[in-house]
Amino acid sequence: MRKLLFLICISVLFSCTKEKSISYLPLNLDEYNSGGKATVHALGFSVPAPNLSTSIQEKHDAGDIDFEQSFVTAPSPVFGGLGPVFNHISCVGCHPADGRAPYPTNLNLSNGLLFRVSIPGTDANGGPLDAPGFGGQLQQRASAGQKPEALINVRYENKIVSFADGNTVTLRKPIFSLTDPYIPIPAGMMISPRLAPPVFAMGLLEAIPENRLIDLQDINDTNDDGISGKINYVWDVASSSLKPGRFGWKAEAPTSLQQVAGAYHQDMGITNPIFSTESSFGQAQYDGLNDETEINQTTLENVTVYVQTLGPPAPRNLDDETVLKGRSLFYDAKCTSCHTPKHTTSTNFTEIPEFSNQTIYPYTDMLLHDMGDDLSDNRPAFKATGNEWQTRPLWGIGLTQFNNGHTFFLHDGRARNIEEAILWHGGEAEKSKEFYTNLSKEDRNAILKFINAL
Repeated sequence: MRKLLFLICISVLFSCTKEKSISYLPLNLDEYNSGGKATVHALGFSVPAPNLSTSIQEKHDAGDIDFEQSFVTAPSPVFGGLGPVFNHISCVGCHPADGRAPYPTNLNLSNGLLFRVSIPGTDANGGPLDAPGFGGQLQQRASAGQKPEALINVRYENKIVSFADGNTVTLRKPIFSLTDPYIPIPAGMMISPRLAPPVFAMGLLEAIPENRLIDLQDINDTNDDGISGKINYVWDVASSSLKPGRFGWKAEAPTSLQQVAGAYHQDMGITNPIFSTESSFGQAQYDGLNDETEINQTTLENVTVYVQTLGPPAPRNLDDETVLKGRSLFYDAKCTSCHTPKHTTSTNFTEIPEFSNQTIYPYTDMLLHDMGDDLSDNRPAFKATGNEWQTRPLWGIGLTQFNNGHTFFLHDGRARNIEEAILWHGGEAEKSKEFYTNLSKEDRNAILKFINAL
């Protein structure tokens, strides 16, 4: 009898020990080098990749100065050309510490929230059709003596989300409208809010081969997993051809050069070799100074190299038990169907040769996905429908509070933390969101801790 009781106790003890020994998805320690040799083992977004050549580093340093430079209105012998209508006076004004802009307290003195505009139809290159008198982007600030194109109003709608354990979260959706336009607003004009995203590691994302993006596409959902990502083929001004979109909330810019040139042109009203006509040309605000271009090719290229070569910060504490648990749940939720963890860059990325053949972990597939009606801006852009947005990279996301002093996420800043961003997911991500809402609070916190570790 004593022998039987002993065996039972040993059996119970062994069973309990097995239950406490949880096996999580194995961690590849290479993930600590999220940008390969370009990884920055520091907490900031403003650190250059450590593997740059001397010549590239010199361009990076010059671009750093230009990125922080404030412009003034023309005519001015130094840093003139601002406006006459604009959103901000510098690059860093919308991308503080090279990171994510906060949701503004004053929409009309915004430090990073802007509005794309268009009317129904497409332009000659298949892109959004500029709104007559407003162009492709609303500028709600203007030089002295000029009038902003329009001002912004906002109201909010609340949405309550319930978890399976009975807890709830109240989400807040901003509803934007225009007021005091300088001319009547064209019929059917669509507006799309865009919060300025981080700018680091753009070169590594640009170095992901096009064939990799093509392989990740599943436009018709042939594997029947509910995920149907697609490339947004957009107009490349430099080559006068359609190229895969890589940058912007709807992947509307094919290259970092065009993204930077477009920001100078639209956000600050600064003409450049890519966009050499004033954004206000043909409008009442046009200054008629005929002083284009207002920055030269060297400045444009240096700022491009700067954002290309800011290294991604390394993740932290990936081997922590709770982080490992959250990582496994992140995979179980199928979040990786869009937030693809791993890529290998091109074997010959000529723009930044040091970024060639690097194994990176940005957690994005660079593709468009239907995110549901709640997140729709109802404004198409090339191949992107109103419901479709590009998967955002997750590397560095947990350092947003440290670097930028806030945790506002998504294209219009509606999410006030990472959990709210998850809860706004719909469309192709609906099942992943439901997986999350059905978890215990402990498991939800594990996923959040994992994401914050990236």
